[in-house]
Amino acid sequence: MGSSTESRSRMGSIKPMGIQLIECVRGGPLSFRSSQALVLVLTFLSYASYHATRKTTSIVKSVLDPKTTNLGLLHWPSHMYLQELKGAANNTALQSGWAPFNGEDGTGLLGEIDLAFLGVYAIGMFFAGHLGDRVDLRILLTIGMVGTGLFTGAFGAGYWLNIHSFYYFLGVQMIAGLFQSSGWPSVVAVVGNWFGKSKRGLIMGIWNAHTSVGNISGSLIAAAMLKFGWSWSFAVPGAMIALVGLAVFLFLPVDPEVIGVEQDRHVKDYEKNGTDVPLLEGHSSGRDEAVGFIQAWRIPGVAPFALCLFFCKLVAYTFLYWLPFYLSHTEIGGEYLSDSAAGILSTLFDVGGVVGGILAGHISDRLDARALTAATFTFSAIPALFFYRIYGSISLTWNVALMFVTGVLVNGPYALITTAVSADLGTHSSLNGNSRALATVTAIIDGTGSIGAAVGPLLTGYISAKSWSGVFTMLMASALVAGLLLSRLVVAEITAKMAASQRPVDSAGDLPVSSLEVP
Repeated sequence: MGSSTESRSRMGSIKPMGIQLIECVRGGPLSFRSSQALVLVLTFLSYASYHATRKTTSIVKSVLDPKTTNLGLLHWPSHMYLQELKGAANNTALQSGWAPFNGEDGTGLLGEIDLAFLGVYAIGMFFAGHLGDRVDLRILLTIGMVGTGLFTGAFGAGYWLNIHSFYYFLGVQMIAGLFQSSGWPSVVAVVGNWFGKSKRGLIMGIWNAHTSVGNISGSLIAAAMLKFGWSWSFAVPGAMIALVGLAVFLFLPVDPEVIGVEQDRHVKDYEKNGTDVPLLEGHSSGRDEAVGFIQAWRIPGVAPFALCLFFCKLVAYTFLYWLPFYLSHTEIGGEYLSDSAAGILSTLFDVGGVVGGILAGHISDRLDARALTAATFTFSAIPALFFYRIYGSISLTWNVALMFVTGVLVNGPYALITTAVSADLGTHSSLNGNSRALATVTAIIDGTGSIGAAVGPLLTGYISAKSWSGVFTMLMASALVAGLLLSRLVVAEITAKMAASQRPVDSAGDLPVSSLEVP
């Protein structure tokens, strides 16, 4: 009981008011399984709403900067909803653009805004991870979500207030990026507090579908709102994330001890039933100090995976921010897509991302080889990117099929590294049972990746003005480097498996992180 009290005081967490209300109505505390389900739902909705607000910019981008005037109709079977969107996207108001983005350097300015957002996001991630291991994650997440909603809406307010200053939009995006940086370290740490190691890749791969669900819902909402004015494409997602943030504040239990569940008792129950133990196994005491930034970098495997994610996110975020623009400015089957139709079609890339995340997680669990799985997906993405650029313009059918496959291979390793790998490394054996490293390690890996996410869209803004083939060359080169960065870890994993096959099966250590301890 003393250890539980110390932990609650150390983390600054208290039982959410919504949980107290539920327990009053039920006449008793929530069960451990019910609490796990609540955590999964709330963290899933939280990060889906983050990505929904982040995706909005890519949908509105071609409205702010309409470089071509020959936006034709979507070559697709007639559908009332899509036809309404096509009509809205082709009206004069939307085609006129919005200063200062409708000038000759508009594409470059949009790329600079992407850089500003993602640059601040990446820097803020390191600080958010540091805070996440030291403060109440529920409060940190709530502040981040409400702040993101306010400044997402503020970008759209530029339309209503008739603002044409580039620095207004730049400043708003930078502040929004700072608030968004609190999201990922917080949700991964909370999920890590509740879920165990067995089948971690599969569970987190399924849970990580929130990224693609957020991208898809953000695309559909933003595209649907275009007919009312591009400002609504920002205002509606902004209001949605603020509401989800309120739900997080009222209901999210950040760890079992917050709701009065004795963690050690559940570890024993799980061991008795032969099931998985919680991720953070409760071995640490209230005297544990949060792991420092430099110490976290020294954990075996953190640096190569972080650098790999730099290039993986460079590729993924270039698609996130520029795919709708690319689709509306590239002739497909002899026709150009409207802005809204391109936004809707781009969601198929994210559908592939859902499949890729689950597939990569499942394969890495079965093979017990995170690095090998991530590298295989990354190298396979190179020909997928090549074929999408060369053959994606033949017809809409070819474009859809190749876009889906590319989404699977690009987002698979991205999802695996930011979830299961981060959780593995955040609870590495070198920490000697200290559980207060998960948010910091997650922030280091995803923060480094987010720097790449900032670089990719920025370079695309300038390179695409000359050649989209140049953009795809950059993406293929990035995928190659990402795979090569994991080569040493891949060799270590294969060597360890070959050695294990030649001796009797013995007890496993950290899986798969034990194989990452290469000299």
